[in-house]
Amino acid sequence: MTHSTIWWLIAGGAIVLELVSGTIYLLLLGAGFAAAAIAAHAGASLQVQLVVAAVVGASSVLAWYLARRRSPADPPTAANRNVNLDIGEQVMIDAWNADGTASVRYRGAQWTAVARAGVATATGAHRVAEVVGNRLVVDHV
Repeated sequence: MTHSTIWWLIAGGAIVLELVSGTIYLLLLGAGFAAAAIAAHAGASLQVQLVVAAVVGASSVLAWYLARRRSPADPPTAANRNVNLDIGEQVMIDAWNADGTASVRYRGAQWTAVARAGVATATGAHRVAEVVGNRLVVDHV
């Protein structure tokens, strides 16, 4: 069996493991193994193939790590619009109760709304900032 065939099998195995585990890092290492297979096709020695696999795999993992580190963190699930489509929607609050809650009609049901911590209660239009259990945490618009 040639070196290029072995590298292609290792790359395929890394990609299969990536599909099972759901991480991107094995896919990036698989790219390094594929680069080593291409180097083997080009006639490079085993030492060069190993260096190519290590450099391409490690540099792609490092680049991905640095890119993810620079991007802002996702908001918590309760306040993430990608998880909960209620975030950002508007509700009308006519009156606040003495305990700091309000009853609002939203999506055809009665909800309990509470003002976000540090925000004064006022009547009128409010935007849903977070959903905690069956309560809408709102900000005044």
